[in-house]
Amino acid sequence: MRRRGSRRVAVIGAGLSRFVRRALETGKELSYYAAGQALESAGVRRRDVEAVVMASAPDAFDGQHMKGEYLLDGAGAYRKPYFRVYVGGGSGVFSIISGWTLVASGMFDLVLVVAEEKMSPTQPHPQAAFITIFDHTIERPLGPNLLWIFALEQTRYMQTYGIRNEEIALVSVKNKRNALGHPASQVAEAVTVEQVLASEVVAWPVHRLMVSPVSDGAAAIVLASERVARRLSPRPVWVEGIGWSLDTSYWGNRDLAYPRYVEQAARMAYAMAGITDPRREIHVVEPYDPFAYKELHHLEGLLLADRGKAAEDLVRGRFDREGALPSSPSGGLLGVGNPIAAAGLMKVCEIFWQLRGEAGPRQVPNAPRRGLAQAWGDLMQIGTVVVLGV
Repeated sequence: MRRRGSRRVAVIGAGLSRFVRRALETGKELSYYAAGQALESAGVRRRDVEAVVMASAPDAFDGQHMKGEYLLDGAGAYRKPYFRVYVGGGSGVFSIISGWTLVASGMFDLVLVVAEEKMSPTQPHPQAAFITIFDHTIERPLGPNLLWIFALEQTRYMQTYGIRNEEIALVSVKNKRNALGHPASQVAEAVTVEQVLASEVVAWPVHRLMVSPVSDGAAAIVLASERVARRLSPRPVWVEGIGWSLDTSYWGNRDLAYPRYVEQAARMAYAMAGITDPRREIHVVEPYDPFAYKELHHLEGLLLADRGKAAEDLVRGRFDREGALPSSPSGGLLGVGNPIAAAGLMKVCEIFWQLRGEAGPRQVPNAPRRGLAQAWGDLMQIGTVVVLGV
């Protein structure tokens, strides 16, 4: 099922820079590299692109006010219709949603979508950039830190469903191992549950190896209308469903044990894609995993596991690359890295490559025909979802 009056839209190219700490390249250069790869893989030139969407998180990360305008040249958007989207960590998946609207509406036939983040210029740590996102009267006087809030959410999740920290640590083990096959990875390694739990406690029960790193990087895709996609690409990957939803801005008012906003975004995307049984009809998934527990949290919100049971599925191997539902075969943010907006679009790139059978050593078995990428962020209350299919 398509949205009334909309056209079919396909992804026909994808590109990715390496994710690293303290990249020598500027944000413009990272954007140029990812965009160039995406255009080359799609077989189109910059002058063929009709419009550009840029996603990037707080200006404070790059230390560049008016960051969207600054990145414009690197994304090849000069003298073209261009806009920046920003919904925090949800930006990467929201960028393909935004690009989809431009093509599905009939306004453009070929749109380049770029996501960039350079977090390393923020000193002493990007966490310092987040204090101003909280309510100035009710929350900011408490001096909140995202790590503390995530530790509270993980604790609530574990206590509600009786989940052990050893099960949470297994997400880090899986994703860091998966990332060993990813050429862009920053923190891929073979680790054990014991090593994860022996790493530094950053805010109980969160350990250092359960947290994605500070990263610099960029990702890009090329979107085309059906008419153009069939002419340019032998293997277009169709955007079958999109969804997004935001919960309240006050994190203390949310259900920390279950991400209802992710479920609402997923239901919107499933309805558009005509999916009635997501556990059978989604064959590979890239849920957002900035923290180890968030992958399980999000898999439940996506209705791909029962509430409180994703950890049991993980232990049984259901989410392994060779499992019944491969989850984060890229290695995710825990293994590849987390340049905020670019990390979400990296997950879209991974689903594109998986569905085309181009994921190399990361390729999941059984020729998947439908995959899902999801991201999360803003004031930790947005869910963004895209379903792709061949």
